[in-house]
Amino acid sequence: MAARRSRTRFEIAGHREATAIAATLGGQVRKARRTRRLTQSTLAARIGLSGARLSEIERGLGTRAPLETWIALGAALDRPLAVTLSRPLQASDTDAADAGHLRIQEHVLRLARATGRTGTFELPTRPSDAARSTDVGLRDHPTETRILVECWNTIGDLGAAVRATNRKVAEAAATWPDDRIASVWVVAASAANHALLARYPGIIDAAFPGSSRAWVRSLEQGTAPPLEPGLVWFDPAKARLAEHRRATIRS
Repeated sequence: MAARRSRTRFEIAGHREATAIAATLGGQVRKARRTRRLTQSTLAARIGLSGARLSEIERGLGTRAPLETWIALGAALDRPLAVTLSRPLQASDTDAADAGHLRIQEHVLRLARATGRTGTFELPTRPSDAARSTDVGLRDHPTETRILVECWNTIGDLGAAVRATNRKVAEAAATWPDDRIASVWVVAASAANHALLARYPGIIDAAFPGSSRAWVRSLEQGTAPPLEPGLVWFDPAKARLAEHRRATIRS
């Protein structure tokens, strides 16, 4: 039996970006379809798909859908698909395509080593499907807790990202029933990410009720991870974690 080939960093980056793009496009298809008061079966028939397949695409499971399908969907919804490659890499841009994301993962793994935890890069939450993985998996041995760390350099579709994390937590709970499963987002402290989180404080508070300060301590000092999901910032300039301060929501 031939040994299984390890995925290259470009394949990993490609899968990650394809998943994010499919989630964003699927949500846009669903919204445009509902705006036009079309049923899934009606739209599916217009482009030669089954209703079940269109439902999968709208739920973000369209990474393997042909480009022709996306173009047909755009045409049927009067939302033409726009596709382009970014500018060529310059001499100063020779780092990995997902360098910002990898830097956060590297920092989390470095903290794990320093605090005596077992860290796993791209930990599959469903072992039978290596593509279903969390960015970094940490094993906190004293509390028998598996920490799923989702690292975000850029957040695209916030709702899809939260749903994906919840799905991974459920998968991990089924895979390791004897362990407690905890989850935390580590988000690059960019202006765009700050603006996005500030725009939806109620959603962020509901999705991440865990103490951000306690999560920073847990990741940096190895203290017991909080029971509830959390969110912390990663400062790329200083290479350190920082607490996410909750916004004051006015009634």
